[in-house]
Amino acid sequence: MEIFELVWIGFVLTGIGSLFLIGEVLVNARGIFGLLGIGFITIYFGAYVVETSFFIIMLILYFLGLILIIIDGKILNDGTLATIGVAIMLVSVALVAPSFTSGLYAVLGVILGTAGSFLFLKVFKKREMWTKIALKDQLTSEEGYNSLNKEYEKLLGQSGITKTDLRPVGTIEVNKKDYSAVSNGQWIEKNTHIQVIQVDGTKILVEKIKS
Repeated sequence: MEIFELVWIGFVLTGIGSLFLIGEVLVNARGIFGLLGIGFITIYFGAYVVETSFFIIMLILYFLGLILIIIDGKILNDGTLATIGVAIMLVSVALVAPSFTSGLYAVLGVILGTAGSFLFLKVFKKREMWTKIALKDQLTSEEGYNSLNKEYEKLLGQSGITKTDLRPVGTIEVNKKDYSAVSNGQWIEKNTHIQVIQVDGTKILVEKIKS
């Protein structure tokens, strides 16, 4: 089709596709955004890739990048996997472009589409994924966790050392016992001296002790 010969059409397809796919991750759109995003991205790759095997590989690469972004945002939250994911998505759309200029347009579409997807947060309800992994439920005395709570409450203000990297979740050692803890948005390296600054149920918040 002649429309796919336009150098800017890749910008439209990858932009809208990324907009809806990332939007589906961010907000509860009941799968509608996901279907729209998959549709536009599939059209983009299908328009420029002739060989079926190459088409499948590039499509897998794009969605692999998306999965890495999801994993980072919902579990690790340190930005590393998200950066790699975005890079993979950009490479996949650039490789199938028929020309250098078309590739630039496609890359720009992914970047702007991803950035624009955050506007959905102002309109739609934010998606709550994997909340059990984040351990948001508080263990209260009414639920029979008196002894456990008291043990954790005693940790407040105490010092310890990190047994693993906190990115921001990891393992610490206090009074020769290991605990799962989270830093205040910081990446704290292994074998770093820390102090417990807040205890909420079984959630332990620590910070690095300044030397």
